[in-house]
Amino acid sequence: MTRRTDQIGFSQRIRLEWLERTADLVLSGRDRATVNDALQELLKDKVSVGGQAERGNREKIISILLKTWLIVPKDLDELRVDGLELLKHRPRSDHLAIHWGMVTAVYPFWSGVATQVGRLLRLQGSAAAAHVQRRVREQYGERETVSRAARRVLRSYLDWGVLKETGKKGIYTSGLTLEIDDFRLTSWLIEAVLHARANGAAPLRDLTDSPGFFPFRIRQVHADRLAAVSSRLDILRHGLDDDLVMLRKQTTKGGAP
Repeated sequence: MTRRTDQIGFSQRIRLEWLERTADLVLSGRDRATVNDALQELLKDKVSVGGQAERGNREKIISILLKTWLIVPKDLDELRVDGLELLKHRPRSDHLAIHWGMVTAVYPFWSGVATQVGRLLRLQGSAAAAHVQRRVREQYGERETVSRAARRVLRSYLDWGVLKETGKKGIYTSGLTLEIDDFRLTSWLIEAVLHARANGAAPLRDLTDSPGFFPFRIRQVHADRLAAVSSRLDILRHGLDDDLVMLRKQTTKGGAP
């Protein structure tokens, strides 16, 4: 089952350190109530200071954090568990990519905005917020909620350092670029981005070179090795170098899809 790619969900500015803190709490074995309380304490003087609204910005941020690393949809739980293991064992320099992948899988809107940014950066070396928002609205609908959510995702990219501001208002260029050469991390990222695809499938070359991964340089991988490492991916061979990667259909205990 893939995510509903026409939904927004990710509507707040999320700092990378908040996701890192959430994952640390989950890795330490804390339950949902304890994680929620810790995040409330973390954000109390940063978001909605003095606010008492039941669904204020702080609550919405915590909801996003929890849905990313604790209470994911059932079909993403194995991806989540493997992502937490990667966070535990990979160096801190790889953590941005792992958080990026998990947010992408849970919230395809994040990847939708990233794809538009990546295309503009490749085309002209910069990305105007207004152009990104226009393209995102064409995909998700002419709604103010879409524009507002896109602005907050862009601000998140700036906070994470993968975009940087220019001297012109609303014009961004590439920030830091991370090399991804660990095979298991690459395989996990490919699986993550497939969950953001409506049909859960894409050519391997398109995945590793996706504009939605604009902050990363992902080393090319061989499809046969990918299939051997990941039990949740299938490979359909087309010709000599045209491999389609698909999410493997999950089965019930009785064996039926």
